[in-house]
Amino acid sequence: MRTLFWPALLLPLACITQAATVYRSVGPDGQIIYSDKPPADGKIEKTLSFVDLPSTPMPESVLKYRNELQKSMKKRLSEAGTGLDTSRPVIFTAVWCGYCTRAKSYLAEKKIMYQEYDIDTPNGMRAYVEAGGGRGVPVMLWNNQKVQGFSRPAYDALFKNLP
Repeated sequence: MRTLFWPALLLPLACITQAATVYRSVGPDGQIIYSDKPPADGKIEKTLSFVDLPSTPMPESVLKYRNELQKSMKKRLSEAGTGLDTSRPVIFTAVWCGYCTRAKSYLAEKKIMYQEYDIDTPNGMRAYVEAGGGRGVPVMLWNNQKVQGFSRPAYDALFKNLP
C-alpha cells in the first residue's frame, strides 16, 4: 500500500513544473535579439532555459473560481481570442504573493511601465483566464512571451531589448 502512495503523491508535482527557453541571437544589423522561438537562420548565440521559476501557488478557492470562469468563458475565448494588449508589459499579481512584490520592485527599479491585474478581483481573474493563466503568480506577459513566476535572470532576459 505504501509503495503506491508515494508515486501517486509525486505525480501531480511533475505536472506543475513549467519550463521556458529563451534564445539569444544576433540579427544582420548587429542587434541582439531575445526570443522564445529559435531564429530562422538557425544561428543561436546563447540559449537560456528557465525551469520552474519561484512563484506563489494560488489558494484552492482561487483555483476553483478560475476553473469555473474558464468553463464559462471557453466558447467566448475561442471565438474572440485574448483581448490583452501585450505591447506593454502586463503582470498578474496578488496582494498575498511575495514573489509578486519582488517582481513589481524589479519593474520599479528598472523604471518599466506596466499594466497590473490583481487576480483577487473579478476583472483581474477574467483577464488572467483570458491570458492563459497558470497555477501561480506572478505571471508576466510581454511581446508574445510569458514568464510564470519571478527571477531576476528571467526578467533581465525578457526586458533586455526594452527601450
